[in-house]
Amino acid sequence: MAWFAARGCHTTGIDRSEQALDTARAHGRVMTADIENGAWPLQDGTGQIETFDVVVVTNYLWRPLFPTLLNSVAPEGLLLYETFSHGNETVGKPARADFLLQPGELLRRCQALRIIAFEDGFLTQPARFVQRIAAVKHNTGLHAGTTPPRYPLSLE
Repeated sequence: MAWFAARGCHTTGIDRSEQALDTARAHGRVMTADIENGAWPLQDGTGQIETFDVVVVTNYLWRPLFPTLLNSVAPEGLLLYETFSHGNETVGKPARADFLLQPGELLRRCQALRIIAFEDGFLTQPARFVQRIAAVKHNTGLHAGTTPPRYPLSLE
């Protein structure tokens, strides 16, 4: 949240830990919620899910939440997702299969989006196995003869 807020973005953070949110409060709107056992907190009374230009998920995996997260990405919005994957049980926690993506799982779950970047591998500091993806939700498909959107591959 701090990185996005420093660049002028409005941010929203969700966590069940008040302690985690204490730090986040300085960078935007925060909501205390147990999103694994309760209702999704970012919806109105009719069940309409709030959407965002960018949805960022890090070090978190709760498979039943994937449809909600994908529906939270606004049209032409970006999903940035990174979490632990199969193999991490050999170097630390999390080690339970429930919390580790299987090979190619993040790609499959994001197949309705346009994949801009995907990585699946090992990082050394700290040692961990991860999958990460950057994907865009398009309003419409690309048509023959149209110029594809340009997505910068660096933050220059």
